[in-house]
Amino acid sequence: MALPLLEYSPTSQNQRVAGYEVPGDEKPRTYSTENLLSATDMDDLIEAAYRQIFFHAFTSDRERFLESQLRSGQITVRDFVRGLLLSNTYRNSFYNLNSNYRFVEQTVQRVLGRDVYDNREKLAWSITVATKGIVGFVDDLLNSEEYLAAFGYDTLPYQRRRVLPGRAEGELPFNIKSPRYDAYHRRQLGFPQVIWQTTVRTYVPQDKQARAGNPAQFLEMARSISPKGNIPQKISALNIDFERSVPRR
Repeated sequence: MALPLLEYSPTSQNQRVAGYEVPGDEKPRTYSTENLLSATDMDDLIEAAYRQIFFHAFTSDRERFLESQLRSGQITVRDFVRGLLLSNTYRNSFYNLNSNYRFVEQTVQRVLGRDVYDNREKLAWSITVATKGIVGFVDDLLNSEEYLAAFGYDTLPYQRRRVLPGRAEGELPFNIKSPRYDAYHRRQLGFPQVIWQTTVRTYVPQDKQARAGNPAQFLEMARSISPKGNIPQKISALNIDFERSVPRR
């Protein structure tokens, strides 16, 4: 029997405060199927979805079947996000390599577009993961009143109110302040690795590199040759008999 969601009190974070914002370069772009004008806009929405959920998707990570359904209108953006969250890529990259608390934190950031309020919210959603599994946890997030009010069925989730007026810096992007692996799993994987180099590496610019026929290429070969000649004799002028050295005439 699944346990009900543990109650937690939302804190007054910036995304819960209504304010007047002037659109600018710092404001995140909103992707929605309600205002698509061309097929290129759909491509941009799909790429933004991969960046939001996976941060980066390789060719093998792409869900071609879900993309086809989204393009043909068989599923909504919310269903497409659900498919990415339940994919093998997201499961292997986030769930299998993190604790439930860390997994909840990263999923809430990507789905609800905000940080978790406190440890009690982490605990509440972690219980959902433990009792309902990943599918039940994702469904509860996507069916929550907060998600439906903020994004609905046609809008792609994004980091809400990241830039705050009156502050020099806003909130950092989730993929920067929340890396994929936590400190425990980074230690298990051996990160960070300290590599000590015993050899000094030098860099020679391309215009200064020796080309074919350059005598500099034979410098090391010439240094490796150690020719052995006759040792010169040490003769002093006092030891020379000049009378016998002069030939007779």
